[in-house]
Amino acid sequence: MNTDKLFAPFQAGSLTLANRIVMAPMTRVFSPNGVPGEDVAAYYRRRAEGGVGLIVTEGTAINHPSAVSHQNIPNIHGEASLKGWAKVVEEVHAAGGKIVPQLWHVGMARTVGELPNVDALPIGPSGLNLAGEKITEPMTKQEIDGIVAAFAQAAADAKAVGFDGIELHGAHGYLIDQFFWEKTNKRTDEYGGDLEARTTFAVEIIDACRRAVGPDFPIILRFSQWKAGDYTAKLAQTPEELARFLTPLSNAGVDIFHCSTRRFWLPEFEGSELNLAGWTKKITGKPTITVGSVGLNSEFGSAVTEQNEEDNLDRLMEKLENAEFDLVAVGRALISDPAWPAKVQSGRKDEIIAFTPEATRTLN
Repeated sequence: MNTDKLFAPFQAGSLTLANRIVMAPMTRVFSPNGVPGEDVAAYYRRRAEGGVGLIVTEGTAINHPSAVSHQNIPNIHGEASLKGWAKVVEEVHAAGGKIVPQLWHVGMARTVGELPNVDALPIGPSGLNLAGEKITEPMTKQEIDGIVAAFAQAAADAKAVGFDGIELHGAHGYLIDQFFWEKTNKRTDEYGGDLEARTTFAVEIIDACRRAVGPDFPIILRFSQWKAGDYTAKLAQTPEELARFLTPLSNAGVDIFHCSTRRFWLPEFEGSELNLAGWTKKITGKPTITVGSVGLNSEFGSAVTEQNEEDNLDRLMEKLENAEFDLVAVGRALISDPAWPAKVQSGRKDEIIAFTPEATRTLN
């Protein structure tokens, strides 16, 4: 198997990467009181040393009381947290890597009474949880404006501490995605309606972030069809619907789309072998990141993520060689083995440490 394309340099605007491997964002909850420490810095540095071209951090809490639902999820606000992130950036850069934070608000995917702010109510476009049940009142225009401003401030702070760009978490049924999805967005104002109209909230966030960081700072948007607890959900049923969804987001200033799927090799629509990242690149002309069970073997896949493909790197390389997408996000395989990229590049696949759920219990 020839993996040269996976290790070819990549450039998009001001972002230059040594290779096409991206570390996917994965929540680790090892930052007490929202502050990433030396162990977090060492964790990310090891992935850069192992050959990851671009690290997307675990989701980071923007400055809003109900942004996240665990006290050990790192913040992207406050002096102590930003100082911690500056150290992370320093370590990753010293190892030759690039790094962006994922900016996150969970919206209605939060239960009343959860830490770190037990009195903070969950918020969402229509006050509906992912099951469609009414939990709180719909967000007011003032609340929407406040969230948009918090994302923009997080973007500005990320640039100030030395990050190489930002990623906005618009996937998996969290706040931005709750505006995208018709099941959780029943609004009748400018933030609701058809699929294109439901992108308005995200467009405002992208625009505000762009104004906060300037024209040359990369903005990545992660989105998905599926939602937490509903793997059959779809924002777009056809390529035409996907185009109506993506066009306003692309025009707003997204530089790279991170297209979250559970299995990268599955076609997104009938009649084409293109996956979600492939269709997104075809529609927007923007670089895309594919993701979904890269590097997970069939034994793990069959036990935990249903059916996987044995040694799916051959299929991955075929798609990458065909320029269906530009970058490849690797998730759980990098939790168990920080040197996964280096081992793949040097043909030492038999030395790769296979992922097991136990690997998530420590920050190795």
